[in-house]
Amino acid sequence: MRWSGRRAAFLRPYEPSLPLPVSSALPSRLPEFSFIGSVHERDIMTTIQRALSNSFDSFFASKKAGGIVLVLCTILSLVLANSAVGPQYLHAWHVQVGGLSVEQWVNDALMAIFFLLIGLELERELYSGELSDIRNALLPIVAAIGGIAVPALIHFGVNSGAPTAPGMGIPMATDIAFALGVLALLGSRVPASLKIFLTALAVMDDLGAIVVIAVFYTAHVALPYLAGALAVFILLVCLNRFMRVMALAPYLIGGALMWVLMLKSGVHATIAGVLLAFAIPYSARQDDATSPSHKLEHILHKPVAFGILPIFALANTGIVVGADWAHGLVSSNSIGIAAGLVLGKPLGITLLSFLAVTVGLCKLPPDLDWRHILGAGLLGGIGFTMSIFITNLAFAGAPELVNASKIAILLASLTAGILGFAWLRFIGQPSADGPPVRT
Repeated sequence: MRWSGRRAAFLRPYEPSLPLPVSSALPSRLPEFSFIGSVHERDIMTTIQRALSNSFDSFFASKKAGGIVLVLCTILSLVLANSAVGPQYLHAWHVQVGGLSVEQWVNDALMAIFFLLIGLELERELYSGELSDIRNALLPIVAAIGGIAVPALIHFGVNSGAPTAPGMGIPMATDIAFALGVLALLGSRVPASLKIFLTALAVMDDLGAIVVIAVFYTAHVALPYLAGALAVFILLVCLNRFMRVMALAPYLIGGALMWVLMLKSGVHATIAGVLLAFAIPYSARQDDATSPSHKLEHILHKPVAFGILPIFALANTGIVVGADWAHGLVSSNSIGIAAGLVLGKPLGITLLSFLAVTVGLCKLPPDLDWRHILGAGLLGGIGFTMSIFITNLAFAGAPELVNASKIAILLASLTAGILGFAWLRFIGQPSADGPPVRT
């Protein structure tokens, strides 16, 4: 059963009239998660690797290198903030340019481009990737729900009724760049299906974060501006579906206008990036060179990985570590963040996945078992970029609380990354004797 049958007509991808030459055609589907057989695990992994599209390979490679750059930028920002030039460094991000501070330009404008890429990646997964078939999509969807709900409930349980309760959205998030970067460092030591599973899980997790930002972190709404932004979105959809405009320029210009209107509406302006992604024409054909969506996704991979996210890290991890920084780690908010990311993520992802498989709702890929799912859950606890982004929204106007939350996020993300890497490195290697035994 395909998702496309349930989509609104104006959101369906266009279908090119000319088929791919047989010699250049790539597999149109990834291996189904529901496949069961006795094929040797190494053969299964080879088949899965061959099915990975160029888009996925480029996406995965950019996350690996981008994660390393993010780490370096975070270290640099922490060093500068706590050095003799710390005050000047921090002040530079608050210089006003065009009515907004430099930090606001980074968090509202540059991150809108990041969310545009997230939207394009989500669109690819929904139309022709692992989420395009309900049988394949169920496992990462269920895992993402568990990875969102359990950390939020842990934070809420610790902070219920306190001023820090709005921080329950912080441990929901997974930093897709860091999580996939750590997984990429393991190379062939982990099954190929784990890369697909974690990617689909992280994309669904980002979708959940986008919904949380739009619904729960909007203080006020200026309806005329919001209506204007939605009108621009509808116009762009019409250009796509009815007028068949394939040039990128009209969509980018309309997206910029939609961003301005969304910024003035009170709804976080980054949502405009996601809406723009679904207005741009998409081809279900793998790596279609004529598809504006494919073109833009390829264009954005490296600028986002090596430009936007590192700048975001520099702007948002300039944390002054005071003499009493450790005291903030025992606050209810910091405990909720750390417990949500380090414990809640793997618990929620593994538990809900196990329940779904046990009741027959979905099946594990043939080359995965529960140690791999637990490893993916541990890597899901790397909140970093998305968690810091939500922190800025949840505790706007409370710099000390933001600072303490960021320290908790950094330490929890580091812990989750180390645990996930060690677990998969020493326990999660593919079996050399055949398919693993699964529950």
